[in-house]
Amino acid sequence: MPARRQIQLTEDAKNDHVDTDDLRTAFALAMSSMYRQEVPLYGSLISIVRAVNNETLANSSEPRITALKNGHVGTERLELERHGAIRLGTPYELRMIRRMFALIGLHPVGYYDLSEAGLPMHATSFRPTTTRALQRNPFRVFTTLLRPELLKDGSSRDMALQLLARRNIFSPELLELIEIAENEQGGRIRQTQVDLFIPEAMKTFGWKPVATAPENIYQTLKREHPILADIACFQTSHINHLTPRTLDIASAQEKMKAAGLAVKERIEGPPARQCPILLRQTSFLALEERILFPGNDDRMAEGFHKARFGEIEERGAAVTPEGRKLYDVLLAEAMRETSESTTPDPNEHDRALLKAFQRYPDTWTELREQRLVYFTFHRGPNADLSALTTNVTRDSLLAAGILEAVPITYEDFLPLSAAGIFQSNLGASSTQKAGAAIAKTHPDKSGYENALGCPVLDLDTLYRDAQNASLTACALELGLNDRALLD
Repeated sequence: MPARRQIQLTEDAKNDHVDTDDLRTAFALAMSSMYRQEVPLYGSLISIVRAVNNETLANSSEPRITALKNGHVGTERLELERHGAIRLGTPYELRMIRRMFALIGLHPVGYYDLSEAGLPMHATSFRPTTTRALQRNPFRVFTTLLRPELLKDGSSRDMALQLLARRNIFSPELLELIEIAENEQGGRIRQTQVDLFIPEAMKTFGWKPVATAPENIYQTLKREHPILADIACFQTSHINHLTPRTLDIASAQEKMKAAGLAVKERIEGPPARQCPILLRQTSFLALEERILFPGNDDRMAEGFHKARFGEIEERGAAVTPEGRKLYDVLLAEAMRETSESTTPDPNEHDRALLKAFQRYPDTWTELREQRLVYFTFHRGPNADLSALTTNVTRDSLLAAGILEAVPITYEDFLPLSAAGIFQSNLGASSTQKAGAAIAKTHPDKSGYENALGCPVLDLDTLYRDAQNASLTACALELGLNDRALLD
């Protein structure tokens, strides 16, 4: 820990804590501005997404879009909504990231095992956890951690760990601010500290095109696994994509192609549906960026690196455990059909998905009645309880128009979709090599939590709590016992 530096606070500002949601917004806007400067195509991507969203809001009558218009979800979050992705190398880095993110209201939700897709990593999503915070700014960071024990080549593993042991992605000023906020300010940042905290935090995530390893070591690690080189050979945990949310990913993908962007072949996630669920993602492919390698006699050697790309996402409804089980069964069925084909076709997987998902209900009423999707509930236009002659239930109130249901947005990720995006940006030959470079394994949630320094939160608990809180509020407003409405 560096020697403590004195941070001056005026006497009347000592209790002037910044609202956590406002700080998160300032943080996300600073990251977006930085990434736009580093990756100019990101600005083009934002323009495309904004145009598609405006067009969809103006012309669509789908319930999920109507809910946005009516304010149950909030159109203002679309302009702010982003998710970033970072790749960390050590438990220390993950623990410090957790402490930094806590100051802006981001907490670890869910565990994602990426090893089954040939990636020696596992992950969590740092995100807001309350309905209010998500409405204010649902900024998320998908945060992977290297699993060096999965690398088959011991020499490459040792090289990577030696490089990671020598680097520090956090500035002394940032480390000191985190200590002060935690120990003296109840985990809050003061107004007078914002202009230091945000720029120092951005240094952790900014791109520095100078490798920390000579080119021969970089190439050795890249041959072992391209992501290993990206994690171990640079000075920062650089953002490798910053993703806006679109309301129509198919339209956005076509506009990306029309703009000349090198778009990946297929959209990851569930197929297109009348009632979207979970998450669909696509991207333009990783940029080849010029970098410098340290050489002999303080001379630098030029080279190239590919890691950063432009991703967009369409978020559907959060599914219940029953809904997720059905999703996984149908996805596995489509994947088996594709893997057994003797004539590979880029569109074959999409056709198999569409066929399999014909068995997944595709009206909001069916999804609600079969308890496949989470909803929030609001008082409807009809408040006449006297019309109900039978026992009051959630479904009878909905049928009478006394309640209205709005699907809860899925705020999390899909490991296979994330892996599909990563693999597209590694290239086909690199993907095949990478899959062979790691040991067969199993999820290691406890290992990730040990590195993190705390348990990850259960995403289903968060969605269930949000749904039940809305039902309890409705019961109170209508003068009912909430047990009549809760599952």
